[in-house]
Amino acid sequence: MGDIQYIDAAHVTVHNGRYGEGKSSMDGWEMLLTKTAPNALHNSRARYDAPKCDEDTRVEVTSEIMAFIEDSEGPRRLLCLTGAAGSGKSALQQTIAGICSGKGSLAASYFFSATDISRNTVNGVIPTIAYQLGTGTPAVKALIKAAIENDPLIFTKSLEDQITNLIVEPYERLNTIGSSIGTLPCAILIDGLDECTGEDAQAELLISLRKCLLVGRLPFRIFIASRPEWAIRTALQPGGHLHHLAYHIQLSDHYDASGDMHRYLRRRFEAIGLSIGDPQWFTEENIETLVRAASGQFIYAATAYKYVSERRGSPAVRLQIILSWTPHAGHTTRPFDALDRLYTNILLSAKQAYEAIDSHDGRNFLLLLRAHHININGFNIYHDKHRLSANNLSERWLGLEARAEEILISDLHSLVAIKKDTSGSHHLHLYHKSFSDFLEEESRAKDLFVPEVLVHAHIAKCFMQRINGCQLDFHSVPDKWDKWDKVPLPKSMRVSLALAVDFLPALLSSIAAASESSLDDEVCRFTKNNGWHKIDKLLPLMYYQTDGLNPWHRRFERWLECLRQFVDSVKTRIPDEEVVVLNQFVTEWERDKDEWRFEWRKNGGSDWD
Repeated sequence: MGDIQYIDAAHVTVHNGRYGEGKSSMDGWEMLLTKTAPNALHNSRARYDAPKCDEDTRVEVTSEIMAFIEDSEGPRRLLCLTGAAGSGKSALQQTIAGICSGKGSLAASYFFSATDISRNTVNGVIPTIAYQLGTGTPAVKALIKAAIENDPLIFTKSLEDQITNLIVEPYERLNTIGSSIGTLPCAILIDGLDECTGEDAQAELLISLRKCLLVGRLPFRIFIASRPEWAIRTALQPGGHLHHLAYHIQLSDHYDASGDMHRYLRRRFEAIGLSIGDPQWFTEENIETLVRAASGQFIYAATAYKYVSERRGSPAVRLQIILSWTPHAGHTTRPFDALDRLYTNILLSAKQAYEAIDSHDGRNFLLLLRAHHININGFNIYHDKHRLSANNLSERWLGLEARAEEILISDLHSLVAIKKDTSGSHHLHLYHKSFSDFLEEESRAKDLFVPEVLVHAHIAKCFMQRINGCQLDFHSVPDKWDKWDKVPLPKSMRVSLALAVDFLPALLSSIAAASESSLDDEVCRFTKNNGWHKIDKLLPLMYYQTDGLNPWHRRFERWLECLRQFVDSVKTRIPDEEVVVLNQFVTEWERDKDEWRFEWRKNGGSDWD
């Protein structure tokens, strides 16, 4: 590939000074080998049988990536491919590495892996890339070797210094002696940036690549694949340092993988049919069911095939297990173990990062996420579904700061997003149905599982704290303010307070039905701090207006039923004095209900039912 491939390293003159002065007795190339990460190579034995795209799948996106790599005159030298977890990014990267290797254009590759300590940090990235560059071109090897001998501590220095000394300056040196570096292999592939330990390390690598390799006359075309986590997401977004420099492909948004998954599964199922002598062992409907369940998630299809094709099992029986599998059906098999491990690792990492922030002290990441997950379909309160915008759920129900939901999912962008629905409200969106199934099933989520009743208990606790913490002169209510909209609070606070009072009994009732006792202490504190007295002052404004302008009175009967259910369930678990107070208020409110109902009818109102 070009004349430079045939330049003998012995004919590359290494002058005294930067490359010759203070030469170490240690062989520079041998030292480089000790710093590389062999497992990160695209053809490493440790990555034997790494996933790659089938021959007629991912054709469009593969062509787009190869067109970028082969366009040496293109204005952008960096391609970033982001996509949800399990969407097939690594398979694409492996496929591109194979194509480039076959064409002689692969300069270097590096595949991160969070579970392999030899390739889950940035330490080995630049040495491994330099090793591949030198291995392919003897002249480059000689210059890298000399650079290391000149500075044996180069591997302890910043990534920017490593790139400059081991990549940029050797290539620039070749360019100055008249060698055509434009004929050298150009593709540098980096996969799984999100699996590199430490967001700051990921950001440093991106910044160093931008400063060193996206300038000057270097020939490289760089392709990085990653989940859309913080480092690469902020670099690519408007205002980010790569926004105008990188060509960005958003895999999950721009490409529908359903057809590819259909072909993938059919080809493999047909191969199984040949091996067992039964080509009719599956149906097209079976494949369609699996593709729908995958929700664009290639790892789901791959996991299903791997389970079905186990050597010691019946493919037909195993296929039916996957098609009908639910954790409640008593199955001892676990066909989705691979998916569950993926979700578990992502959630644990996000949980650790979120709860490590000092301002998040005492917050339960998994519980807050589960609240937003339940809100996708709505909370069942008073036999109705109540679905809030993500922001209102955070502020009005969970008592968090504005836009807290965006911080909550900042490390989960490979699984979820906050998206606008047809009504214009923003809600949590899950890329894959299988992730929703994971969150809902204790047998899959295990220690990460959060029952819905615990979410109800937490929201009820937030409601009680809001009522008791309200800065309002309750002694003047309702004598001074006879209508809810006249209560001297900002509108948003009035709405939040009304929600707290209105929905609290329904949540307490659901907790009682599940025999959940985690809220007992909070109920006692609420009672001792006159919380029920404050509610008593607000009830007439909320549920009863003689002029007929307030429709909430129709819910008051259900409100009382729920509260009575809770009191009956909790009376054996909390101190007698709190039980007495609760019973007194409930009895008084039941009398109020009858009086209000009588007054309502007397004034011409229809029945409450």
